[in-house]
Amino acid sequence: MRTARVRFTGFFWRHRWAKALLLLAPPLLAFALVYLASLVALFLSSFWTVDPFTSEIRHAWNIDNYRQLWQGGAYHSIAFRTIGIAAAVTVADAILAFPLGYFMARIAGGRSRAFAFVAVLLPLWSSYLIRVYIWRLILDHNGVLNWTLQKIGLPAANIGYTNWAVWLIFTYIWLPFMILPVYGALERVPDSFLEASRDLGAGGWTTFRRVLLPLTLPGVIAGSIFTFSLTLGDYITPLLAGGASSQFIGNVVYDNINNQLTPFAAAFAAVPLAVMGVYLLIARRLGAFEAL
Repeated sequence: MRTARVRFTGFFWRHRWAKALLLLAPPLLAFALVYLASLVALFLSSFWTVDPFTSEIRHAWNIDNYRQLWQGGAYHSIAFRTIGIAAAVTVADAILAFPLGYFMARIAGGRSRAFAFVAVLLPLWSSYLIRVYIWRLILDHNGVLNWTLQKIGLPAANIGYTNWAVWLIFTYIWLPFMILPVYGALERVPDSFLEASRDLGAGGWTTFRRVLLPLTLPGVIAGSIFTFSLTLGDYITPLLAGGASSQFIGNVVYDNINNQLTPFAAAFAAVPLAVMGVYLLIARRLGAFEAL
């Protein structure tokens, strides 16, 4: 028994690849069965149809669902709205995250940095639904925002239940996911690079544009993967805080599900997957994965 155990351990000592394979086999198997298998099932079911008389799914292969998406103008508007707001949220979060990340990485001391980290992470400790409902109360027609504007003599904003409300709520909810990668990228920039830029006569804007931004761009792209993908796949915030013209792809998919995933819902769900696939390829070329 002891000899067999020694031979067994000796085999893995001599063949490091076998040791790595044994270590990674359980998570890779779970990943393949739970994640990849579900994506394959989703993609395959998008080519099926629903019997108009019995409402049962027929395994008849065709592209009618994708043809319906391509020819449907309303679905084009929903897809472009989803992608557009996801991009707008990503840009807004990047603009807000950069000064906050710079302060945390290069200006704040020990206690100030710890306080900033707690302030950034504190919203994540509360429920997602609570944060959405609080913002809905703030942006409501009789909410805090309109009440405050009227008290100081300004007209009411009335952005509740609009695409502006959806964009604002998403920007707030996903901001921590942008701040942390940007902070990590800024922290890795050597001080000597910034000092050399100043010694060569570069101003603050030139140093930011020619030195700081190129070095931290992978961190910004890494954060954008989270903000863009999370907004792209969400349907709760548009449902709770958006109006009739604020439907996302996820809302259409949700509405088309009746106790089972319909083929049309599967086809529409494949759209954000394709968009994220292209986005990840672009992010990879820009070195974003190195900043994760």
